[in-house]
Amino acid sequence: MFNKKKKFSTFPTHIALIMDGNRRWARGRGLNKMLGHKQGAFTLKKFIETLTQYPEIRYASFFAFSTENWKREQSEIDYIFDLCYEFVNEYKADFENKNMKFVSMGDVTKFPQKLQELLIKTMEETKNNTGLTVNLAMNYGGRDDIVHAANIVAKSGQEITIENLKENLYSAPAPDIDLLIRTSGEMRVSNFMLFQMAYSEIYFTKTHWPDFDKGELDKALFEFSKRNRRFGGK
Repeated sequence: MFNKKKKFSTFPTHIALIMDGNRRWARGRGLNKMLGHKQGAFTLKKFIETLTQYPEIRYASFFAFSTENWKREQSEIDYIFDLCYEFVNEYKADFENKNMKFVSMGDVTKFPQKLQELLIKTMEETKNNTGLTVNLAMNYGGRDDIVHAANIVAKSGQEITIENLKENLYSAPAPDIDLLIRTSGEMRVSNFMLFQMAYSEIYFTKTHWPDFDKGELDKALFEFSKRNRRFGGK
């Protein structure tokens, strides 16, 4: 495991994770895919706890359910919703005790009523917390996010600009993503936070999400610290 004080010269302020590989993790062990999702939810809890050890990281965004995931079997969708409810409901006390802010990114109106209510209530109860901001993307798509923000600006009668789009994204007021991590070996961004990752450093790993722990995070942070970020300049 890396010693962060010696190895990391810079840290990302905002990291984002495409949590891929739950089903492949389960399949590789001869398990039902639902158990892969359950282990993935457990990993998410542990991962957020790990992030609190890195005060330099102020925002963390997680891709949990995309606008395209509705194409999956209804039984799997229902199970993911149940896991989301369980995760947020069980973690509410930790959000408060550790001064973390919770944000649900995406259109929640298609979710079961009790899940909608829990997400909205948790956002309201933690909105003034000043520690780590946890953005959980549910029924989220990067293109949809941009259209959603543009519609808000257009209805206000303002000219659409980069700045007022930023102010109306689901992730606002989080800054742009510094480091995007995708697990499980796929090398694409899958319509996740397209606007926010304009100059993100991207790190791909073959490790499935359920196996992504502090050691794997440190590898990603170490790689990030070696990158020369020029933001379009020389």
